[in-house]
Amino acid sequence: MVLARFLPRDEKFYEYFNDAARNAAETAQLLVDLVEHYEDVGPKVQRLRDLEHRGDEITHQVFNALNRTFVTPLDREDIRDLASTLDDFVDAIEDVARRLWLYRLPAPTEPARTLARIIGEQAALLAEMVPLLERTKDRDALMRQTVAINRLENEADDVFYNALATLYDGATDIPAVIAAIRWGEIYQELEDATDRAEDVANAVEGIVLKNA
Repeated sequence: MVLARFLPRDEKFYEYFNDAARNAAETAQLLVDLVEHYEDVGPKVQRLRDLEHRGDEITHQVFNALNRTFVTPLDREDIRDLASTLDDFVDAIEDVARRLWLYRLPAPTEPARTLARIIGEQAALLAEMVPLLERTKDRDALMRQTVAINRLENEADDVFYNALATLYDGATDIPAVIAAIRWGEIYQELEDATDRAEDVANAVEGIVLKNA
């Protein structure tokens, strides 16, 4: 396909990725605010749902653009992978918030707040690194941020397993056991969200290595 080299490429994909990364960062920051300031839970959860819907819209824009575009700036598989992992990350964050609202639990625990803060840090790094994809000279910076996101995921694993180890301490009656079970589910959702952030970082790393 020699002709493809001379056809214009649709660079809007980078714009969509940047929008998705910013949306993920805003979603993560709202989760942090929710667990740090556990008030007006319903409106905050609704705002998180709105951001999740916004993420879906961006993902649809990416896939629609793929269907319309002959020449893309990155491999089509990589575009789909990055769009999907960013969408999954936002979905995972919204799942946490929805479960907090449904369970009507009291103030979040310290492990929950710590895991949310880790998610917020990962999302902030993603919002910084995704725009660098358009500039190949920033390869080293991209790789450093990928390492940082993976390190945060490892930290989240430690927090998660330590929380599980003491989950039922002091649970001496049925309501306390039920609350512990529900917190265990939320810890799992939070840890899953850190995994989804790592998936985004890995997708970016794969693109960088492929196009180095």
